[in-house]
Amino acid sequence: MKIVFVNKWGMLTKVKKISLVFIVFGVITLLFIGIDLYRIIFQKNVNHSGLIHIPTGSSFDQVLDTLNQGGYLRDTTSFKWLATQKKYNLRILAGAYFIDKDWNNNQLVNHLRSGVQLPVKVTFNNIRFREELAARLSTYLEPDSCTFIKEFNNERLADSLGFTCESFPAMVIPNTYEFYWNTTPLEFLERMKLEYLRFWNPSRTEKAHNLGLSPLEVVTIASIVQEESNKRDEKPRIAGVYLSRLKKGWLLQADPTVKYAMGSFQIKRILTKHLAFDSPYNTYKYSGLPPGPINFAEISSIEAVLNAEKHTYFYFCAKEDFSGYHNFANSLAEHNRNAAKYQNILNRNKIWR
Repeated sequence: MKIVFVNKWGMLTKVKKISLVFIVFGVITLLFIGIDLYRIIFQKNVNHSGLIHIPTGSSFDQVLDTLNQGGYLRDTTSFKWLATQKKYNLRILAGAYFIDKDWNNNQLVNHLRSGVQLPVKVTFNNIRFREELAARLSTYLEPDSCTFIKEFNNERLADSLGFTCESFPAMVIPNTYEFYWNTTPLEFLERMKLEYLRFWNPSRTEKAHNLGLSPLEVVTIASIVQEESNKRDEKPRIAGVYLSRLKKGWLLQADPTVKYAMGSFQIKRILTKHLAFDSPYNTYKYSGLPPGPINFAEISSIEAVLNAEKHTYFYFCAKEDFSGYHNFANSLAEHNRNAAKYQNILNRNKIWR
């Protein structure tokens, strides 16, 4: 009986030893797994800082290609594994994302999942035609110029925003704005409508009302003033001339409207054949204002109309010194003398068209 008792305890001791070995082995295995998981999740895995663009409709593989081609990832496999675990691969958010140097996989995946983009500063000015605006925007934002121009010419969309296709440029005020890179043309225009409403505050609206004009009419005149001169100190005086002509019921006879009607601002010399061009934008043929602005009027030009100089001038023409400034006149006779001086200098420089 004594011998049996010893054997039982010996067997139990042996079992305990084996169990302890398995437990230790399991702990070590879990420790290694934990260390590996920690490495995958929290070890730095981004080589350098930079901005990446994830186009609309991108797949997870395309995101991986972008990161790899930019040399951002130290270890692609670990990033791919964690992104899959966190289901980022099932919902890719387009946009422009700034990636910070030394981020770990967890930070990178969370950032891309969040959709928090780095805003893009978009600046546009000195724009005449909507095709130019579309081209300028496409250098900053994801949509190409064709996508933008399609919406810029969308009559139904213009109507929904309270404009016509012709008056739409009045809504877009040149400036510097922040947008997300994947902003759509519709989102761009909706933002411009908000900026337009913000710009036309009670003070500016009252000034327009005192001139007997709507904001759209002010912007239309401003677009003409902008084409006449790039001299800020002279714009209010030119604006005063056009306001006086409108008040008198005269034809505006603005050369820039003829150039716009003919689709070319490269015309240096307005000839009789140009004046006869039939277009509602030709203010030599049609009274009142054209159907809409002839460019995207800048704030300085709009302010020039709202704060137009009060004077008795009804005429002006470019100075013969090519300074960019103008000679102003009260009478047609005086204007003709000024115009003759300018025509002579054009002839002398062989500028025929």
